Amino acid sequence: MAGRKQFDVDEALRRAMQVFWRWGYSEASVDRLTEGTGLGRSSLYGTFGDKSTLFRKSLQRYAQTYHPLYDQALSGPHSSPSAAVAAYLQVTLNRIADPTVPDGCLLTVSATQFPALDAEGRAMVRAMIDGLRAMLEQALLAAGADDQEAAELALCTLATNKSLAVLSRAGFSGEDLAIVAAAAAKNAKAPPNRPAEPSGPR
Repeated sequence: MAGRKQFDVDEALRRAMQVFWRWGYSEASVDRLTEGTGLGRSSLYGTFGDKSTLFRKSLQRYAQTYHPLYDQALSGPHSSPSAAVAAYLQVTLNRIADPTVPDGCLLTVSATQFPALDAEGRAMVRAMIDGLRAMLEQALLAAGADDQEAAELALCTLATNKSLAVLSRAGFSGEDLAIVAAAAAKNAKAPPNRPAEPSGPR
């Protein structure tokens, strides 16, 4: 039929998402996007709009794919803030270990290229990061942290999450990343700048 798409639009968007994920917005050239999606320029533009629009659609697709996994992991119940942090970071480790996707995190690489994004793209990246932070805070509160502890631990866990993505792109092993995640979960027992109580006689 005239006008009917001769390709799978959702699959093309998934492939575009991986191009942005692998290369970042700045290096995701139109040539790389056409090669990655298998579409010609006219089909790419006609279906998804310009590069900035395609990036935002790819970012939305990424969030729809992975953020529910964090939500599920944090839904608990968790016996402690440490358990909630461990569950959250395990989702990150699982994604990094997936050989079918690029290293790192699309949201993280996009945050490192903030100046290259348009205002709408920057707002979307920040809103998604803030959403993850809020998700963490609620889970930590439910796990027994007070308001200040939950806010501090959510920020530190989010920072650990992003550092895992960066380290994975630099070639650090899964074992190294697991050590970082385990240390972050262990430290969640004592909020930042608040030393834990001694566990026994000195």
